[in-house]
Amino acid sequence: MSKFRYILFISSFVIFLTSCSKYNRLLKSSDNEKKFKAAEKYYKQEDFYKAQQLLEDLLTYFRGTEKAEKVYYYYAYCYYGQHDYIMASYHFKNFAMSFPKSSKTEECLFMSAYCYYFDSPIYSLDQTNTYKAIDELQLFVNKYPKSGKIEECNKLIDELRHKLELKAFEIAKLYLKTEEYKASIVAFDNVIKNFPDTKFREEIIFLTFKANYFYAKNSVEQRKQERLKLTVDAYKQYTSKYPQGMYIKEAEIIYQNILKEIKNKNYNI
Repeated sequence: MSKFRYILFISSFVIFLTSCSKYNRLLKSSDNEKKFKAAEKYYKQEDFYKAQQLLEDLLTYFRGTEKAEKVYYYYAYCYYGQHDYIMASYHFKNFAMSFPKSSKTEECLFMSAYCYYFDSPIYSLDQTNTYKAIDELQLFVNKYPKSGKIEECNKLIDELRHKLELKAFEIAKLYLKTEEYKASIVAFDNVIKNFPDTKFREEIIFLTFKANYFYAKNSVEQRKQERLKLTVDAYKQYTSKYPQGMYIKEAEIIYQNILKEIKNKNYNI
């Protein structure tokens, strides 16, 4: 290490220690006004951890005073700034309850819902927080129908619903892949019922037909005729809706197999 770099390193280390020492003294200080000014400075510098530590000491001290609202507003955003969305959501909502007449109440209720959006996981994981985010965003829309955040809320809700739709669709396909044919038929039907505007509609109707075919094919003799009839109905549904569909060739091949089965068994369908 060159002499210049060594001196620079030592200087930086000394400044760091001095800064830490100053901050620790501030944390232990009983000068709450000084603490608040420092917390506000750290907050504006986006040093949310240090700001939060100072603000936490001030929550009780400033309770019932004019500064209480500002302290708690900063405090909630400190959690948000550190990506602790569950705690941030809690404190944003608590701010709205504690200061219902504040000019920041609408903003904090939106942020409370928005934090659940950020905490919604990828579609393949448990979607409890996705449902919670949709509920919270919808509650905000209902409470503030004229808010400037309505369009954003609707976009977020659509995005979250698409995640639920994708998960439901993938589960239905998994049932088909694992030869749980009856479960897959029910699951595909539920996707369309719950998400009538789904972009997977054509594929779902085709896969429902395919699941019906395998369900009938693997049925006991007493149920085969009845289930082949349901398969024919599923085929007609797909071909009537998508006569030029992307799965039409495969559907026709399966249908020919169905007709052969019906003829061989002399079924009246």
